[in-house]
Amino acid sequence: MTKVYKFAMPSLSLMGSGALQAAGEEIKSMGFHKALIVTDEVLVQIGIAAKVQDVLTGAGVESVVYSGTKPNPTVTNVREGLAMLKEADCDMVVSLGGGSPHDCAKGIALVAANGGEIADYEGVNRSAKPQLPLVAINTTAGTASEMTMFCIITDEIRHIKMAIVDKHTTPAIAVNDPDLMMAMPKSLTAATGMDALTHAIEAYVSVDATPITDACALQAIGLIRDYLAAAVRDGSDAEARDRMAYAEFLAGMAFNNAGLGYVHAMAHQLGGFYNLPHGVCNAILLPHIERFNATAAAVRLRDVAKELGVDVEGLSAEEGAARAIEAIEALAAEVGIPKGLAELGVKEADFDTLATNAMKDACGATNPIQPTHSQVVELFRNAM
Repeated sequence: MTKVYKFAMPSLSLMGSGALQAAGEEIKSMGFHKALIVTDEVLVQIGIAAKVQDVLTGAGVESVVYSGTKPNPTVTNVREGLAMLKEADCDMVVSLGGGSPHDCAKGIALVAANGGEIADYEGVNRSAKPQLPLVAINTTAGTASEMTMFCIITDEIRHIKMAIVDKHTTPAIAVNDPDLMMAMPKSLTAATGMDALTHAIEAYVSVDATPITDACALQAIGLIRDYLAAAVRDGSDAEARDRMAYAEFLAGMAFNNAGLGYVHAMAHQLGGFYNLPHGVCNAILLPHIERFNATAAAVRLRDVAKELGVDVEGLSAEEGAARAIEAIEALAAEVGIPKGLAELGVKEADFDTLATNAMKDACGATNPIQPTHSQVVELFRNAM
């Protein structure tokens, strides 16, 4: 039987300078009364959370702030935020930040509507009802969590990242205002940008890729080629920030519908086990997993090389794939990504556990090759 492909994204997405103010008008029309803002302490301290509260006040919506989100949001974060939401009698959720607040907010909103614990929804489409309405306001250009159905929550007891892939976690409104991204430090700009590149490449080589996701992925790769290094060099470069916001959103459109692969399946384990930054783990793993994937996806990786600025004329698929991997490594080096996992404190003694958990991760299902346990261990070793 022919497979039917679906394409999902928020019903409304606001892009460009001034998108935050435009979001206020949209929220006003939705008739909500009180919002839980899910964010982190940094965005509270630098005043961005207060700006969002002002926008909500202008829209006639009261708000309370949960700012306890950790860089790798946890089951405890979801419980704490849910308790605050119930105590304040909120009827909507606003996430503010990058992937961590967005994922935490999705977890809160999903459990608020469906009950139970967030761990009950690990896997694919485990919920019965849509989450509480969520408006996701982005301050980074990488995770695309503001527009996807992916929610990643760390289980502190099991030391793993739970992948919750659920149509009911898609935000109602995604907001990408580059004015909110100017304060991102160089290291975060680099890590989130390489995360976006990983999303685009994994979606392009995915077994569930379609012409729609291909178009999004290739456009994202080209924008990252042209603007990531510029955004890292000068965080106040308005054009670079704006184009990277489009790049990460396009990459999100791609992987939200085509899926990801073993870069993410493995990176999730590193984040959950060692509490490491997701974008950096992705960036280190990406060339190694794509070198492994090249035996099945060389033609597609040659396309990636072309979008990364490589002249592929006359190159075989295998030669083009090799050049793609070289270009990925060169960009990672240019923006200051560590060379290997050893620099992050990863230990070879943990590879067996990491590999076992990676093979259970929902993101691996659409990888072009399904590796064995020993191959996953070897991939971790190669990335050291």
